[in-house]
Amino acid sequence: METFETLVHAEFAPRNTYLNTASNGLLPARAVTALQEAVRLRAEGRPLAPLYADVEAARASYARLAGVPAERVAAGVSVAAHTAVIAAALPAGAEVLTAEDDFASVLNPFHVRGDLKVRAVPLERIAESVRPGTALVAVSAAQSADGRIADLPALREAARQHGARTYVDFSQAAGWLPMDADAYDYTAAVCFKWLLGPHGAAFLVVPEDFGGLTPLLAGWVAGERPWDSCYGPVTELAHSARRFDLTHALFTYAGLRHSLELVEELGVDAVRTHDLALADRFRAGLAGLGHEPVPAPGSAIVSVPGLGHRQPELSEAGIEVSDRAGNLRASFHLYNTPADVDRLLDVLSG
Repeated sequence: METFETLVHAEFAPRNTYLNTASNGLLPARAVTALQEAVRLRAEGRPLAPLYADVEAARASYARLAGVPAERVAAGVSVAAHTAVIAAALPAGAEVLTAEDDFASVLNPFHVRGDLKVRAVPLERIAESVRPGTALVAVSAAQSADGRIADLPALREAARQHGARTYVDFSQAAGWLPMDADAYDYTAAVCFKWLLGPHGAAFLVVPEDFGGLTPLLAGWVAGERPWDSCYGPVTELAHSARRFDLTHALFTYAGLRHSLELVEELGVDAVRTHDLALADRFRAGLAGLGHEPVPAPGSAIVSVPGLGHRQPELSEAGIEVSDRAGNLRASFHLYNTPADVDRLLDVLSG
């Protein structure tokens, strides 16, 4: 019987100490094999029907992870594109509440509208800052820069009390933190981080009634019968969230399907337990070295002020982390071990 450890060992063989999932997750072996097969299909001129099936399998797998029916999941390429569709649906003058210094893909589409009132507050104050007249609250579940986790239950309740919609980006959380996408109006996530997929795929979850969104970016794949929608205007949009699909990066979804299956096999709860144990081990080690990370309890991302300049040195030593605004950011995932944490701490102590 396969255990968490044996399954992970069969899928990953990093040649370094890789602690940078917040930038890019590693590809499991099964995804690499699927990508290679997809390339061969194209190279040999064989029918690509299996790759379109991969898109739907990936959509269904993500829907299970998000806790919603697949009919509410749109397949796209980036969080920024999904955010743009949400931004376009807001009336002129609408107030959008955001967290200060959140990731640009969550913020910028609201700013470039030019006729929205975008208000930024510290992440810790976002729930208390919802007020009458707030149309939308947009925030990342976990901050990319430092791993701080938004108080989503408090935000959801504040938004309900004031009649505001909610938009949550789970890009830095999906795969290790339960999503419960049904609790919010809109949620999105890229899939090349904790979900272990290739670049070029992002999902958007919308309400059953589509939440007032217009599929401004829709092409032929957004039709109820896509292959009958290739020429002329799409006369019948998909009856599901597929109406918000963007043209699919087929190679990406060929690999992503298998990455998501692995996450499902392992289980998000087990992954979370594993990841947080490593993050807490790192935090404890930092305290022993006299360093204090940015407070982010319960996060798989640890950011250490003042140590970002050591990233090149660590990379030379075969340890991959990130430098974010002068902070050293380490992020822990299922392929990491206590030995990885101890090696990072050992180099930092030198």
